[in-house]
Amino acid sequence: MSVNPAFPEEGDGREAPPVRLRLMETSDLHMFVYAWDYYRACEDNTVGLARVASLIRAARAESENSLLFDNGDIVQGNPLGDYIALPGHLKAEDGHRMFRAMNRLGYDAATLGNHEFNYGLSFLEEALRSADFPFVCANAEYVDGTPLVPREIVLEREVTDKAGQVHQLRIGVIGFLPPQIVIWDAMHLAGRVTTTDIVEAARRYVPALRARCDVLVALCHSGISSAPRQGGDENAALYLAEEPGIDVVFAGHAHRVFPGPDYDGLAGVDAQAGRLAGKPAVMPGFWGSHLGVIDLELRIGVSGWYVADSQCEVRPVYKRESGAVVPLARDDALIVETALSEHEATIAWMARQAGETELPLNTYFTFLQPDPCLALINAAQLWYVRPLLAGTDAGSLPLLSAATPFKAGGLSSDAFVDIPAGPLTMRDLANIYTFTNTICVLRCSGAEVKEWLEKSAVVFNRIVPGVTVPQRLLASDVPAYNFDVIAGVTYAIDVTQPARYTAAGMLVCPDAHRIRDLRFDGVPVDPDQSFAMVTNNYRAGGGGHFAGTGSDHVVLTGPDGNRDAVIRYVTHQGSISPSLETVWRFACPSEPVTVFVELPPAAAVLAGRNEMLQREDGGEDGFDRYTFVLS
Repeated sequence: MSVNPAFPEEGDGREAPPVRLRLMETSDLHMFVYAWDYYRACEDNTVGLARVASLIRAARAESENSLLFDNGDIVQGNPLGDYIALPGHLKAEDGHRMFRAMNRLGYDAATLGNHEFNYGLSFLEEALRSADFPFVCANAEYVDGTPLVPREIVLEREVTDKAGQVHQLRIGVIGFLPPQIVIWDAMHLAGRVTTTDIVEAARRYVPALRARCDVLVALCHSGISSAPRQGGDENAALYLAEEPGIDVVFAGHAHRVFPGPDYDGLAGVDAQAGRLAGKPAVMPGFWGSHLGVIDLELRIGVSGWYVADSQCEVRPVYKRESGAVVPLARDDALIVETALSEHEATIAWMARQAGETELPLNTYFTFLQPDPCLALINAAQLWYVRPLLAGTDAGSLPLLSAATPFKAGGLSSDAFVDIPAGPLTMRDLANIYTFTNTICVLRCSGAEVKEWLEKSAVVFNRIVPGVTVPQRLLASDVPAYNFDVIAGVTYAIDVTQPARYTAAGMLVCPDAHRIRDLRFDGVPVDPDQSFAMVTNNYRAGGGGHFAGTGSDHVVLTGPDGNRDAVIRYVTHQGSISPSLETVWRFACPSEPVTVFVELPPAAAVLAGRNEMLQREDGGEDGFDRYTFVLS
């Protein structure tokens, strides 16, 4: 039971009929209006606001009193968002199509996510004019102290109790986003926007809001961590829930599902009931995969309304049966018609040919051997940056490039890249580089390059020699996009060593070293040697908690995006043949040991041609299991 600390008296002998209030949440929609995969040009039954809309209407029909919120990351995240953000495509008379769709669903309020700023402040400000519902954000403001949007709002709603009596209820809503936006989108926000720590902002603004409302809802575009709070935390939903005065926490940003097994075992977290620090909370996946639902039982005591009980759930738009996706929701016709012209134009835009590839490009074996997609990204980044660095202080430094896979399975996605040799379309290149990151160059020492790679190697489980049964190679709690491959050096990864860092970047095994034989031009890397490292603004700003990153390391912020660099490189080359030279390899263990990975059935033909892989029984969720021997 979650009890509002503002109302300690849970009853005074006059038990009035309770009010059942349903609160619903979407989060991390990332422009997925439709159940459509723009990268494969086919229907995708796992995503889409049009599908969630059906769940919203059904959930409303079940409850006499309900409100609907969104938790941020709305306007960016797929090619439809990119297309609408192209110059001249967002027209004031038409409005932003995602917000038009949300208007039709009657959202009550929303907060901003970090990706709202990827297209710049002017675009965001224009897009927000399309929303008929208020946005709130308490921990970001313009440098003159003016909030970007209102910090909080009180919604006054009529609600009906179980006896049919109507009451006036005041629902306070406050919003928060990761304070790292000023680093991740520095090119758009530097000198214009400042942020504060989520908990500090809550302590500043929640008490006054609490005094003006009966129920207080926190829209927290932030994930869940039970590690000790550091201040300025990216994933602060649990710390926020610990603050007095807040009744409900809506979480997001992490692209995970809560309640559910993703957060089993964390201190202060009830992953089955959906409680953070004892308070009801949900996180509804990403791209419109789920609807979060919190049902509150409100009772009135001598001091006012209090939360007597609550139930939390997430409702998916699909399920898996024997590996197949089974839709659980239909398209809502009213939402489908909202952005059809832009949707069709985006499909045509994505079909344009940019060049061709002499080799197949896929990410099935990213964690096993040279990845042609990462090789392409690194080649493009190096090609783009060299002329920009020429004549600068960093131009004389050895140049390296870090690339990460966005679609290689693992946490956050079961998607892979699979492009045959032949024509390369805009759709293909956007599939390889999903996000609209911006080119950045950092100055790193040799020691920092090694620690960067140590953090990257966290993606692997520790493998124990001498164990006779196959061991799972990949850690279950590390997203693929935190596995950077650095071109320009060569190195070995010793997975028999414990991970030096946690997934959150904390040093836990100071004596462990997975990175072996790190060389540049065939010579061992000097820890004191300086390098120029090409990466993206997210990583450069500290995203993923890698050594050698942060604003003090930045020597160049490019005017273009990483994906733009890839497109320009392919267009310039005409035909590409990404290098499959070995950048990294597994270090030989003391004795042979068998490990396994799981791949989708679509990888079967290519896996069958790979002599190191052996298909085995035991794959989960429709995936096939493959073993191979480290020796």
